[in-house]
Amino acid sequence: MIDLDFFSSPIGLGHVTRDIAIANNFENISTKFITGSSATKILKNLDFKVEDVYIPPSFIIENGKLKNSTRWLWNYYQYYKKCKKISEEIIQKDKPKLIVSDEDFASLTVAQNKKIPTILITDIVQTNFVNGITSFIEKKMNKSMQKIMKNCDTVIIPENGPDEGNIKRVGPIVRQTSFSRDELRKKFSFDKKTIVISIGGTNAGLYLIEKTIELISKIKKDIDIIVVSGPSLSKKFGETVRNFGFVDNLHEIIFAADVIVSLAGKSTIDESKVYGTPGIFIPIKGHFEQEDNAKEEGFVFEDIYKIDELIIEKLEQKRNPVQTSGAINAYSIIKKLMQS
Repeated sequence: MIDLDFFSSPIGLGHVTRDIAIANNFENISTKFITGSSATKILKNLDFKVEDVYIPPSFIIENGKLKNSTRWLWNYYQYYKKCKKISEEIIQKDKPKLIVSDEDFASLTVAQNKKIPTILITDIVQTNFVNGITSFIEKKMNKSMQKIMKNCDTVIIPENGPDEGNIKRVGPIVRQTSFSRDELRKKFSFDKKTIVISIGGTNAGLYLIEKTIELISKIKKDIDIIVVSGPSLSKKFGETVRNFGFVDNLHEIIFAADVIVSLAGKSTIDESKVYGTPGIFIPIKGHFEQEDNAKEEGFVFEDIYKIDELIIEKLEQKRNPVQTSGAINAYSIIKKLMQS
C-alpha cells in the first residue's frame, strides 16, 4: 500500500531536487516517486523508491537559444497524453491516499477524476513559449492548467509572499547539508577560488560551459574551474577544468564554491541564495521561465558575452546566506492533508 505517489516532472532536475528536500522530512509515510530521465538516477542514488516511466521531449538549443518552440510544445502535448495513461495505470495499482505533483499535470488530471486529494508544487501559473498563429494551442493548455490548479487541495509555490485561496507560498525549497563549508571544500578539493559551472540534467547548457571557459581564460587570477555537466556530457573541457559530470549533491558543491555560473533554473538560483554563494544566471534565450528567473536576479542572455567581467565582480561580493523553511513548510502542508 502506497500512502503517497509523488509525480515529479523530469524536465530539468530542479523539480526532483526540491521534491527530495521535502521528502527528506517524511517519517512513517510510504512514498514512491514517479518520474524519468536523469531525475530517476538521482532518486535511485539516494535510495528513494522510484518508477522510471516518463520520457520527456528535449528542447532544441542552438548557441544557447531555444529553437522550434512550436514543435516542442506539440511534442509536450503528446508527452502529456502518454503521461496520463501511465499515471492512470500507476494510480490504479497503488491506490494512494494522496497525489503530490511537481509540475506533472497529467497525474493531477487522473487523480482529480478519481476524487483523490491532490497537491501541486509549481513555479509558474501559465506558460509563454509560443507567439503568433500557433499560440492558440498554448492558450488552451494554459486554460486547462488553471482549471487543474483550481481543483487542487493545495498549490505550493516555493517563493515568499502571501497565500491566496488554495495557493500557499512556503519560501524557497532547498536541500539541506550536515557539512560545514570548510568540510565541503576539503571534500571536493577546492583549494583556490573556485568557479562552478552547472547546466542541470541535459546538454542544453553546453554553449554556456564553452563560452564561460573561453572567457575565464582572460581572468588574470589563480582560480579553479569545476564543471557539473550532468549525465549527457562526459567530455573533458581542457586540462585546467575538472568535470564532475553527473552529481546528486549539487547544493553542496554550490555551498563550497566561490561563484556559481548556471542556467537560470529556479532551484539552482534558490540553492545559491540560501547558501550565500554569489551567482551568475544565464537563461536559455527564448525560454520564458528562465528569462523571467534571470531578469529577477538582474541577468539577461547577452550577459554570456561578459561572464569574465561578472565573475571578477562576483568574486569580490560577500557571501550573504538567506534563511528558508520552505521544505519543512511544504512537508507540513502534505502531512496535514494526509491526516485529514
